[in-house]
Amino acid sequence: MYHINLKNLEFYAYHGYYQEENLIGNTFLVDIMVAIPAGVYENENLSSTINYEIIYEIVKTQMQNPQKLLETVLQNIEKQLLILSDQLQKVEIHLTKKQLPIDGFIGQAMVSLIKNYEK
Repeated sequence: MYHINLKNLEFYAYHGYYQEENLIGNTFLVDIMVAIPAGVYENENLSSTINYEIIYEIVKTQMQNPQKLLETVLQNIEKQLLILSDQLQKVEIHLTKKQLPIDGFIGQAMVSLIKNYEK
């Protein structure tokens, strides 16, 4: 199995349940991994794997589409990845919100989606 990873993708976006989050925005980090079977890869043939540039564009597009819940963002990214390739064996996406609208909270919040599609 091949794992294709993009780490620490940083976006400024307007996701959030509260109105001030939609107005002010926030910094988000995305880590994403997709897995494909090793048997489908052909030596030096980009079309036999999943192009990480396309993965990045999917994530970027969904990060620009404000949602109330981070879970919705993750579901939308997953849907686009499934359209991209029927070879996916696993998808793992971690979405971190760097600042939270909670008085006195120090830290970050992360929501993750991990799915196996092994046949």
